[in-house]
Amino acid sequence: MQTNPLKIAVLFGGTSEEREVSIASGAQVVRALRESGHEVLAIDTSRGLLTGEDEVRFLSSRVNEAPPASDELALIRAGQTSALQTAALAGVDVVFVALHGGSGEDGTMQAMLDLAELPYTGSGHLGSALAMDKDMAKRLFVSAGIPTPRWLMAPVDTTTAGAQLGYPLVVKPNSQGSTVGLSVVRSAEQLAAAIALAAAYDSEVMLEQFVAGREVTVGVLGDEALAVGEIVIDPNAVFDYKAKYQPGAVREIFPADLPEDIAENARALALLAHRTLKLDGYSRSDFRLDSNGVLWCLEVNTLPGMTATSLLPQSAQARGIAFGELCDKICRLAIERHRARK
Repeated sequence: MQTNPLKIAVLFGGTSEEREVSIASGAQVVRALRESGHEVLAIDTSRGLLTGEDEVRFLSSRVNEAPPASDELALIRAGQTSALQTAALAGVDVVFVALHGGSGEDGTMQAMLDLAELPYTGSGHLGSALAMDKDMAKRLFVSAGIPTPRWLMAPVDTTTAGAQLGYPLVVKPNSQGSTVGLSVVRSAEQLAAAIALAAAYDSEVMLEQFVAGREVTVGVLGDEALAVGEIVIDPNAVFDYKAKYQPGAVREIFPADLPEDIAENARALALLAHRTLKLDGYSRSDFRLDSNGVLWCLEVNTLPGMTATSLLPQSAQARGIAFGELCDKICRLAIERHRARK
């Protein structure tokens, strides 16, 4: 039981392609915070405050192999209510943002919470927007000296793509998470279809140099880099939506079996990326480690998955921070930031 229990509203769900992932995060955050002695309100931003019966139904669902279909999301959007109009947020000490993708992670929800003068977890509207826009984030990485794979923004013809990036290359929406709409293109003939797929999820499409190697991830909490982890996949494969959320699809190792100098460099780069993008509270940076020992920053997640077995909680657990304690720390960091800015 916490000596200083809080009243916490957990926002999850939403209407992005990562809705199911967000519900999974929200379910475990709600449970962990209640077990820590806090008063917790569960709020699906597309439906409002959940009743006890709603919680049982929505928070017991699982992440499917593919993101929700566009027509399913359209129906949810048509009937959604504004989470910030509900009286449930009155008197809460902090809002735990367990949203992923879309307006929940791109700074829109954060700006609304700022206007409502409510303390909330994670980064502010500017940092959230910078990190979600992969093109802008990579420009800032370059300026800060953080290695990142070469990239181009569509439209790009096959000759230019091949000459500047080589094949294979990665095609992905510029502002999506969970590798939604991502493809590995192994020949010029596959490029147009991959761009069309990514464009179905975002108006801007990125083409990125494919870096073969080991998949490495590092969490940041407050102003400290946590343990380095490795996602073990086929060297030529991608840690895609299905692999991320289906049990047994990949192996995740914390701490990663890496030479200490490389692990320390990963932690330093994760912290530098966190600061470069003006992030707050917590984040998770993903890298590829090539055969020459160079770490290439792929992206930074401002609202990474928050189930007990997600990558950030595993990064924290390897540093001795249990899941419930992690959720509590994230809330208290948010309250401290809010007080400092008043």
